[in-house]
Amino acid sequence: MGATAGPVWGRAEQQDFRSRVRGTLLGAAVGDALGAPVDGLDLEEIRRGHGPEGVVDLPPAHGRRGAVSHLTQLTLFTMDGLVRAHVRRDTGAWHPPTDLHRAYLRWAATQRDWGPDLRRKDNGWLAQEEWLYVRREPTRTLLLGLGDDVMGTLDSPKSPDADGPEVVPRSAPFGLLVGWEPQLVAQLAVECAAQTHGHPTACLSAGAYAVTVHALARGESLDGAVQRALALLSARPGHEPVSEALQRALGAVRQGPPGPARVAELAAGGTARAVLSAAVYCALVAQDVRHGLRLAVNHGAPSAATAAVAGGLLGAMHGETALPPAWLAELEGRPTMLELADDFAMEMTQGPALHNPAGASPGWLARYPRDL
Repeated sequence: MGATAGPVWGRAEQQDFRSRVRGTLLGAAVGDALGAPVDGLDLEEIRRGHGPEGVVDLPPAHGRRGAVSHLTQLTLFTMDGLVRAHVRRDTGAWHPPTDLHRAYLRWAATQRDWGPDLRRKDNGWLAQEEWLYVRREPTRTLLLGLGDDVMGTLDSPKSPDADGPEVVPRSAPFGLLVGWEPQLVAQLAVECAAQTHGHPTACLSAGAYAVTVHALARGESLDGAVQRALALLSARPGHEPVSEALQRALGAVRQGPPGPARVAELAAGGTARAVLSAAVYCALVAQDVRHGLRLAVNHGAPSAATAAVAGGLLGAMHGETALPPAWLAELEGRPTMLELADDFAMEMTQGPALHNPAGASPGWLARYPRDL
């Protein structure tokens, strides 16, 4: 049976939104690809390996330039899970954290299986992408959190003491739910963070990042987006460490020319909130995307996570056309990312034309099955 037709948004608004979705996903992935090969190195080690200016171009890793890490892999599965959640809403079963958990379990399968299991009819198209079936330094916290079928919740989180930065980058797609209210975006990001990282500041950092992306995707300035995140955080118990980290990022903008020392100071400790702070700072002071990402990579704190978060912010703010073309040309998995971003944008803007309780496009359901 067919579904109702007709766009929900005007054409110009749809095109702008699609550009921001693409920009967010590709910007985060480019940041990841720049930072992952030097993750864990201090600034002197980075300079010894890449010259006095540090990393200025895509470094080789995993036998190629532009290779991405588990941070990008998980971000893709976040986006896939959100599309699946919206498709499953037609069944009357509406619990997005469950859909996201299933998506993350599909990612976990890519970390232990040799390749796609063609017998699984619920995989959808993303889990059939063979290039995703590689381990790219996933942390023990992630593998433990998704090592069984039990979903972590806010009341019973996985790894209650985990506050690592890897929980933040994957939360960018929550911010692209521009039809949702900001507080609901924050809540979903927080609940899904608890599936692997139970420390309250890690969960709140994920929520703050999602709300910041949400405001940017709706056309707000980055300063205004951070202020919106701070306002939402203020209502949540235990928000102070995350709010203070964001305030430090805003204050650092007025403390002189940007440089590695200031980024390293903000990111010190490598926690979720510290990396969020450093990434926000890099995006705030960026002359352009290239400058902001280089700043986010060349320091002694977690380079991949910082640059991935900064790239997501810059991409949401400026759209895909602001990203350096030479870096995009070599980015691993770019065709998959473009396909997923366009599917996400189409679902968010024209979902009723693809599926509703009365019927749906068979092709769409083959790509995004309704898990029951």
